[in-house]
Amino acid sequence: MGEKQKIKKEPRKIRKLRAEFTREVRRRMAGYIAAAFGLIVGLAWNDAIASVIAYFFPIDRSSVYAKLSYALIMTAVLVLLTVLAVKYVKEKEVKEELEK
Repeated sequence: MGEKQKIKKEPRKIRKLRAEFTREVRRRMAGYIAAAFGLIVGLAWNDAIASVIAYFFPIDRSSVYAKLSYALIMTAVLVLLTVLAVKYVKEKEVKEELEK
């Protein structure tokens, strides 16, 4: 018996659950792939930003001061960007809710 015939014989509920599961697996896989690409981009930017900081503040890259400075600068910038992103998403959600 072929695969299509087997599927037709399954109860509707099982077919529906199977389809939902397949969609969720695809969504998750796409999310994981996007996260992996984000990590690659983040590592590239990490090196670029560290080089820019070293260029403008020429101190020994292996010193504790240099590492702390880099960590503080990156923390401040990323917190600011995160706050702006969250605010943007919330505003978008509120706007979409009002349009409904």
